[in-house]
Amino acid sequence: MTIQNREPIQEGETFEERASRGSEPIYMDHNATTPVLPEVAAAMWPCLTDLFGNPSSGHFHGRAAAAAVEKARHQIARLIGCSPEEVVFTAGATESDNLALRGAVRVRQGSGRRGGRPHLITCAIEHEAVLETCRELSEEGCAVTVLPVDRHGMVDPGAVEQAITPDTILVSLMMANNEIGTVQPLAEVGSLCRERGVLLHSDAVQAAGRLPIDVNALGVDLMSLTAHKMYGPKGTGALFVRAGVDLRPQLRGGGQERGLRSGTLNVAGIVGFGAAAEAALRDLEAQSRLEAGLRDALWQEIRTGCEGIVPVAMNGHPVHRLPNNLNVAFDGIESEALITALRHVAALSAGSACASGTSKGSYVIRALGLGEARARSSIRFGLGRSNTRSQVDLVARRLAESAARLASLAPDRAATLHNDLITT
Repeated sequence: MTIQNREPIQEGETFEERASRGSEPIYMDHNATTPVLPEVAAAMWPCLTDLFGNPSSGHFHGRAAAAAVEKARHQIARLIGCSPEEVVFTAGATESDNLALRGAVRVRQGSGRRGGRPHLITCAIEHEAVLETCRELSEEGCAVTVLPVDRHGMVDPGAVEQAITPDTILVSLMMANNEIGTVQPLAEVGSLCRERGVLLHSDAVQAAGRLPIDVNALGVDLMSLTAHKMYGPKGTGALFVRAGVDLRPQLRGGGQERGLRSGTLNVAGIVGFGAAAEAALRDLEAQSRLEAGLRDALWQEIRTGCEGIVPVAMNGHPVHRLPNNLNVAFDGIESEALITALRHVAALSAGSACASGTSKGSYVIRALGLGEARARSSIRFGLGRSNTRSQVDLVARRLAESAARLASLAPDRAATLHNDLITT
């Protein structure tokens, strides 16, 4: 199933004028969030009307709601190749990340085991939900190793192996990066962790629904997911917890979700999550192939359109990357200026939605060792179900026009960044 964009907006229209005739910019920010599929909304609607029971209640209405939740649990389990009993519902991936990291640390701290401080390993381009949690755990007494990445955003599995100590309890490595799309060698890291008796957690928010996932083949013990990155509702997530893995719950209360996540379940959101997972699994191969084709066409057209105007370079791994993601640096042009110039044509971002509005360039791009200027000149294109080849052509053409205007205002672009970009 596809989602149709409404007719393109006209240059110079106000927001009110656009809204009055049902027009909007072309949406190319699917790595930030995705629109809810009509079939997902349809699945959710009964939960907002007739299926209103509390799934923890034992009467008819409660059991009906509980059955809907369990159906969704099975749908999500099929998407990632696990048992339904290993799916724990949360309010989103940020909560899932916190439960995985903090839950593992609290178990170790409460075990009475002697030795050094609990040790965690992660990498420099993880989502803030992981990096900020690790920072706070470090302030609370944990040892944390943040591994570097190469210029394509890839973690070296050998570096993970060398970083593991007798006190290492968990490695947290995202499956695919939300800004540059690089897909990490997760299965190789999973094998290393298993050999050393270390838990492996992965934030798979960007990969789920876009790449095939088998938690057993990857060797992960904990995996964070969210519905709104795969055409489901916001405010609903899940954590895969491998059978036998012990976590300390972070929310206390009624003991829902096998005691790991107390609180009345968001039945409508969970049902929508399940429907989105089913649609993602059904369409995964065809949709990924379609989006990869659009991504490659967009990159080629950007290169051709900007030739002789401004040097451009792709950020992230050229091969091992998400099918829908393209991250491009435009030499000497501030990304926010270019995004603003294109605001009537396309909805784009410079990076993570969580960091939107900050004046600093992307910390992910900086972690690649490519410099602050490159971090401030990069734009993320996130393609999705609503996008077409004609939209790609239009955005690439308007982008080249805007880049030409902006480049003319900055003739003294740094030669060092210029050389770096054109040789990448």
